[in-house]
Amino acid sequence: MTLIYKILSRAEWDAAKAAGRFEGSAVDHQDGFIHLSGADQAQETAAKYFKDQPNLVLLGVEAEGLGADLKWEASRGGALFPHLYRPLLVSDVITEADLGLDADGVPQLGDHLA
Repeated sequence: MTLIYKILSRAEWDAAKAAGRFEGSAVDHQDGFIHLSGADQAQETAAKYFKDQPNLVLLGVEAEGLGADLKWEASRGGALFPHLYRPLLVSDVITEADLGLDADGVPQLGDHLA
């Protein structure tokens, strides 16, 4: 099993749980897919895009369960990132963890990554 990750605000996740699905954040809508990260990419994603943002949640999703709607495509620095071309269903999520910020305001994923 390969876990991939989505970082989003607690408010976005609470709304998604109520709806049964996450339709994506503003950048996801802009790009036409839901941005996800591999375990080796998630901390850098947190530092680059989520610095100084409190009340974040890290979702773990089994990549294989997303089927053909998940595509690994070149992104930051040419690395292959997982992109989901459909809403993320609440039932797709295997793990959920609230994230704290370090002294520099960077979300810390630490033990939450497999």
